[in-house]
Formats: sequence, structure tokens, C-alpha cells
Amino acid sequence: MHTISDVGGPSGIPARHDGARLVAAVDVEWSKNYRIKNGNRPFCYSIVWITLPAPGTPPPPAAELPLACTSLYLDHEHERGNLISAAAADLTAALHTADLLIGHQLGSDLAVLHAHADTTTSTPLAAARQAWHTRRTPAGRVLDTRFDAGHLLTGRSRRLVDVCGELALDVTQPELARHSMTALHRRWMISCDTEARERITALNLRHSLSTALVGLHAAGLANCHHVNVNALLARHLSGRLGWLDHPTFRALLPATTATA
Repeated sequence: MHTISDVGGPSGIPARHDGARLVAAVDVEWSKNYRIKNGNRPFCYSIVWITLPAPGTPPPPAAELPLACTSLYLDHEHERGNLISAAAADLTAALHTADLLIGHQLGSDLAVLHAHADTTTSTPLAAARQAWHTRRTPAGRVLDTRFDAGHLLTGRSRRLVDVCGELALDVTQPELARHSMTALHRRWMISCDTEARERITALNLRHSLSTALVGLHAAGLANCHHVNVNALLARHLSGRLGWLDHPTFRALLPATTATA
């Protein structure tokens, strides 16, 4: 399993001080095969944690919000159970400790994880799915930006890239300019193409981070307009994900970030 983590791995959370609030956002990548039962199979996920100051204290600009993340990607197909177990641990940690858990079409991500869960991970994933279903109750602490951010939007599309576009979040994704995610994943699993894996890892982390920013804005917790999400990725993960140093990716960054 290929892992990047600021918090010691799955189930780790950032330290919380002085009444600070924690927000978590999750995104899962999965191969799609709708022709067979449970043909959609997860192979990569990430969770991004954002720390907000205590209620009553204005948050910093979105581009300066404190971030932490965990990202996992399969090295081999037989590790899928471990990936699902790790995702279940992170989701459980988020539901127990975060003030808000955010996803984009999170119900679908949870369903795919749950479909392949064993007896150990089935219960926490079922609890996460229940939290998603009851998110609009008074005690709900889950927000799905596919369904719960409509009050911010004027367009009809609820694709994440279009939602981000309406909020002026720059989420340009060069990873898919020439190859589909399916093709990139196949190149990693068959040919051990590190750049292919890193492209999808960056894409997945961008999904989690941009979902977090949309969710913060939708919940009224922070103003998240006009943010270059790629610059945030570069700032936070520089030196840990080789694709972020590729000229194609660096070309997306403001001059001050690209030369840092």
C-alpha cells in the first residue's frame, strides 16, 4: 500500500487546541463495472482535515487554512481489504471527532466501500452510510456537496468540477488530459508506472480538498471563493508527490508558488 499521511496514517487526526473545530473531507476512487454485481472496486482514497478557529474567531483566508491529509493507494489487488479497513478507520475517526464530514456524492463512495467490506469493516461503514442518510436531521454532521450546496449555485450541473467553477475554485486537472483514470490505474497496476499512480493520487487529493472548500462555504464556515486548489496541493505536498514537480503541473501555479 502506498501511503502519504501527516497524522500517522489511517485513523489519525490533527491535534485540536483552544476550542478549534475540525472538518474532514473524503473522496474515494474506484474502478467501474456496472455489468456485474459489486463490479465497482475502490483502489484509492484520501481524507483531508482542515482546522478552523473556535466559533466567534474569523477563519484565515481559505488559501491559508491549516491542512492535514492521509492518502492511500493500492500496490496490489490483494490489498483491497486493507484499503477498505483503512478507509473505515478514517471515516470512523471523522464521525467521532470532526465537527463536519464532507464528501461529494459521498453516499456512492460509501456504498462502494461497504459492498466489499468484510465482517470487521462492515459495521463502521454501515454507520457512516447511516450518518449520510440522516445528515439533514438536527444532529447531522455530514454534508454532501453534490446535494447540499445548491443554495450557492446558479447552474444546473452538480459535477464537482462545475460546482468549483461557480465558486471560482481553480481545480484544473491536467492528469486526465491524455489518459483516462482507468488507463492510468491500469498502467500502475500492470506496469508499476509511478507517475500514473501519482497523477491519480493528486487527482484524488484535489477532489477531497476542493470538496472540503465547497463544503466549508456551503456550511457558512469560511469564504472559499477564488482559490487555486493546485497551489494548495503544491504547498502542502511538495517533495512528497513527484507529479507535483512535473512541468505540466507546475505550469498551473501562480509564479510565487511555482518558484518557491
